[in-house]
Amino acid sequence: MTSKQIDEPAAPARQIRRRPKNRRAQIANEAAAAFGAHGYHGVSMDDIARRLDISSAALYRHFPSKYALFREELLRLSGLALAAVDLPPEAENWSARDRLDHVFEAVIAATVANRPTVALARWERRYLEPADFTEFTDQFVSAIAVVRGLIRAVRPELDGHDRAVRAVSVFAVASSIGDHHASLSAKTLAQLLKSTCWALVDADLRGGPSPAAARRGTELPQPFKHELLLRKAVELFHERGYPNVSMEDIASAADLSAASAVYRYYRSKSDLLAAAFRRAADRVSAAIPTAVGTAGNPAEALGTLIDLYVAGSFDERALTFVYYAEFSHVDPADQVTLRHLQQLIITEWAKLVAEARPELSIGEARILVHAAFSLVVDLGRVFGDDGICPQDLVVRLLQTVTLGQPLPR
Repeated sequence: MTSKQIDEPAAPARQIRRRPKNRRAQIANEAAAAFGAHGYHGVSMDDIARRLDISSAALYRHFPSKYALFREELLRLSGLALAAVDLPPEAENWSARDRLDHVFEAVIAATVANRPTVALARWERRYLEPADFTEFTDQFVSAIAVVRGLIRAVRPELDGHDRAVRAVSVFAVASSIGDHHASLSAKTLAQLLKSTCWALVDADLRGGPSPAAARRGTELPQPFKHELLLRKAVELFHERGYPNVSMEDIASAADLSAASAVYRYYRSKSDLLAAAFRRAADRVSAAIPTAVGTAGNPAEALGTLIDLYVAGSFDERALTFVYYAEFSHVDPADQVTLRHLQQLIITEWAKLVAEARPELSIGEARILVHAAFSLVVDLGRVFGDDGICPQDLVVRLLQTVTLGQPLPR
């Protein structure tokens, strides 16, 4: 062996990158995480490829489009909901309450395990193509029907509408954890959600109209142009989704001659969205000092806030939905301000919940306040104005979620 052969380092072994056997599942999981963080329209195939450190071409070998990845995740979630309500054979020997308890635990466990993408099923499902939307919806409707039937076995005196409202409320409370990042240990969170689901099943929801409900029906004055623009923009965002609405669409809806006329009032489409959100947040936060200052106890103060919140949500159904569904489209600087406002509101409500229910921590109270807020949206989306879930009933449902039972009337 020559000295040259001794001195020269050996050539490095060539690294062969082998395609993982589970590459398709890996791609689906990473795409789901991206969609969960940024929404369907906020993610591109290139974004997903970069997250996986693979080429776009490698991505397209497994999925033909971003939509295919989106569809896969949403149908996986609806399939999980259906699987969660499937009782084991031995359940035939269980009591009615034990069967329903088992389903509550399974639904909550599936929701907690998939918390990062649960919000997709709630807010992004409208972007599914018609056939996929039908399949997705049918699976959730079937799951709700199972819970409705189990509630009937526990509460046979309830009518069909009442059982339907409670079944939808159960799924809304469980899935509300996808809308925020408030944290508890998995065990504590599951126990809290399950006890709230049982409270919704066991509550006596009969009662008269709330004071706020009695005040509805006042004729609103003709709005100024900037108010009309806000209203029309929110209606369009609700109907089509924020990414599918142009400034030209908003101008036309407000009877303006051109999109340039909108810019006299708002800098951009995102500015319109942020202005609407600020209006909603200011309305909710402004009610807190008066409600707390005039109430005799924390439960009474919370009852007043719930009355006002539900009344406002009924008056502005579209905005209530859009606030959750389109928040990611607000400019980052405005998001910071709006999140700060939301956190202040949640904190003040949570303090009242914790004071009214000393057995709860402030962290548990926050979870319940978030659940109450999102419950309003889900009930409005499912039942609309068909009379099955009127405003006074929604008020009592929110009282049950936050206080454990409805307030006496």
